[in-house]
Amino acid sequence: MVSYTASTDSVCVASPAIYPNELHPNESHPESSAVLLAPPVKQVEGQQRWLMFVASIVLVSVPVFVQAPLVRLLPLGSLVVTVVWLLLGMRMLARPATHRWGDLLVGFTWTWLAGSVYWGWLRWEPLLHLPVEAIGLPFALWSLSRNTGKVGNFFYLGSLFGTVVTDVYFYLTDLIPAWRQLMQVEVDAVQPIFQNALAHIQTPWGVGWAIALALLLLVVGILPLFSRQLHWWAFSGAVLSTILVDSLFWLAAIAA
Repeated sequence: MVSYTASTDSVCVASPAIYPNELHPNESHPESSAVLLAPPVKQVEGQQRWLMFVASIVLVSVPVFVQAPLVRLLPLGSLVVTVVWLLLGMRMLARPATHRWGDLLVGFTWTWLAGSVYWGWLRWEPLLHLPVEAIGLPFALWSLSRNTGKVGNFFYLGSLFGTVVTDVYFYLTDLIPAWRQLMQVEVDAVQPIFQNALAHIQTPWGVGWAIALALLLLVVGILPLFSRQLHWWAFSGAVLSTILVDSLFWLAAIAA
């Protein structure tokens, strides 16, 4: 009986020494658990960043197809939809599972509001475009100074940056008169205006500035993708989508 007890005790003592990396059935090892969970966590984080990137591109591009016709027919309706976006974003912000997407939607609300106001009532004056688009800038800067709403505010700043670059190109290539004319004529009379605008674009000056500003958008849009933080990916998606939207307008001018 004595020899049996001694044998059992010796086995129990020897086991940790022989198998130092193995876990007891009733014990857990924090470091081993972290190693096992690390790859899935990194994979999920990567998926979240790409989802944020794609969502930002969609939120910049969709207004071109949805808000533009809506604001032409029902400018007040487009303005009311701003409240819907804001309430939905605030509701999503209140839930931990959808917090980041609510943050993004609140930032999108500023771009929708600016689009509703400008294209609904002020589209005849290009000089007012940037001031109206910057309507949410004070709020975004104030919020960032308090370290809140990073995803939505960086999305808004990326969208605003893209708008600034596009408007700068219009000024540099003397397309502002064409802008005013397009806002004052019917659809069947836009072809001569588009042809005149293309004549300005297809010059060495116009092509040179198009390449330079496109490269600027690419650099500013791609560099944030090296970050692991979601708000930089929202910024990147908003900036790079400017190239997509501008290309669509360019194709529309050629097709006309």
